[in-house]
Amino acid sequence: MTIKPPAEHALNIRKPYFNLIATGAKTIEVRVGYGKIRKMAAGDTLRFNSGDDTLTTRITALNEYNSFEEMLDAEDNTVIGEPGTTRDELLAACRGIYPPEKEALGVFAIHLNRRV
Repeated sequence: MTIKPPAEHALNIRKPYFNLIATGAKTIEVRVGYGKIRKMAAGDTLRFNSGDDTLTTRITALNEYNSFEEMLDAEDNTVIGEPGTTRDELLAACRGIYPPEKEALGVFAIHLNRRV
């Protein structure tokens, strides 16, 4: 039996969210079910790019949900956005980035560890 080594992935991210991951305040990145997201798995590395800045993390878990509301009900909302952001504000932010047809692809909570 052959054991596959962890894969490496890269995503572009908006600077405020990049900074939150870099400081450790944000440990869950929310994305929708594009093909590249569906190829990720726990143990893989994930590099975030924001302008000229990069940050490499390790995926510790990848949870799929049917909607942003379902994801916010199940995940720790305090590590998804800026400190103090309410659930309603997180929902509005997610839906501001992803329209309903993208949300329908599935919602992923990507759990991150900055230690690679």
